[in-house]
Amino acid sequence: MRKDHGQTAPVRTLVRKLRPPSAIRSFLHSEAAGGIILMAAAVLAMIVANSPVGPQYFAVLHHPVGPLSVLHWIDDALMSLFFLLVGLEIKRELVDGHLSTWADRTLPTVAAISGMAVPALLYLVIAIREPGLARGWAIPSATDIAFAIGVMALLGRRVPASLKLFLTTVAIVDDMGAVAVIALAYTHQISGVALLAAAMILGILFVLNRLGVTRLWPYLAGASLLWLAVWMSGIHATIAGVLAASVIPVRCSPGAPDARDSPLHRLEHALQPWVAFVVVPIFGFANAGVSLAGFGASTLLLPLPLGVAAGLFLGKQVGVFGAVWLSSRIGWTRRPAGASWPQVYGTALLCGIGFTMSLFIGGLAFDDPMLVDEVKIGVLAGSILSAVAGYGVLRLSATGSGATARHR
Repeated sequence: MRKDHGQTAPVRTLVRKLRPPSAIRSFLHSEAAGGIILMAAAVLAMIVANSPVGPQYFAVLHHPVGPLSVLHWIDDALMSLFFLLVGLEIKRELVDGHLSTWADRTLPTVAAISGMAVPALLYLVIAIREPGLARGWAIPSATDIAFAIGVMALLGRRVPASLKLFLTTVAIVDDMGAVAVIALAYTHQISGVALLAAAMILGILFVLNRLGVTRLWPYLAGASLLWLAVWMSGIHATIAGVLAASVIPVRCSPGAPDARDSPLHRLEHALQPWVAFVVVPIFGFANAGVSLAGFGASTLLLPLPLGVAAGLFLGKQVGVFGAVWLSSRIGWTRRPAGASWPQVYGTALLCGIGFTMSLFIGGLAFDDPMLVDEVKIGVLAGSILSAVAGYGVLRLSATGSGATARHR
């Protein structure tokens, strides 16, 4: 018996090494590392913005390059790759992942909807007294998955895998809502001709999908034309990324993010490191920098930054944790397997890290540079509070749960 065991153990080890990594596992690893780099980019942006080279930093960002400034090329063009990846992740999860059945969708959907509604309402309660600030209602409703997973990664195995999956799926559903908000709430004037052109391009890509075309280059070429048409239509150009992702063919292949017969998995696998390690950090560096000259501690008490910070830190934890607790109590769902309620609460706190998407929506909501800076201060304050509190709760709650897990 001992000899047989000795022969099979290396075989099992070899099989584990050869087995293709699951898409979700690969996603979590890269997002964790990307989140840490994003933190560094945000810190560097604040240092540079408040250093002697601060004026040059802002001058470069607002320098025109063709029809757009450097900052707008980053926000409108480069971030389209981020939204393309978001769209691929959403489609993959709905078709081939952890949102493919109604049972799987219930908990993250309820948590995400509540986690968007409560922060928005709290923001409005605080900021509605100032004219014009209501446009920022969606700023604290988003969760930055890279940042949140990055913080969670610092805890290593102290956090159950089910909570990492829960955080990821909540953030993906959250992204669906954010994309809808950007398309509907932050679109001003519509060009009918450009919108018709975008619809025609999307229709052609859909036909390619139905004809069984699996080579990626026709879809990527069409996506570039789609971006131009959407940009000219008046809808924010990054929405083109999500639209393009919706027509990329997918073949169900669980556990194989680089499967040759699934164009969507191949494209997602190829885009992931570029978005995590290049696109999002560049966006963070370009958008997180705010000069603190003229701002004091009392700035956080102004309606706009206070509404954003409170929405992220208080609204998110109340919305997400409250939804999970209530839906569990009435029997709709069950809390993530192997996780205690304190750990679920710590994860809900991490959902208050709204960095990337919150800054993005803030730039769409307001044109006044002063208001945009106030948004940045509120987003940074709310996200940092959520990160520190979430990390602390998860670290403290991991001691007892970890011991329990080892005895199982």
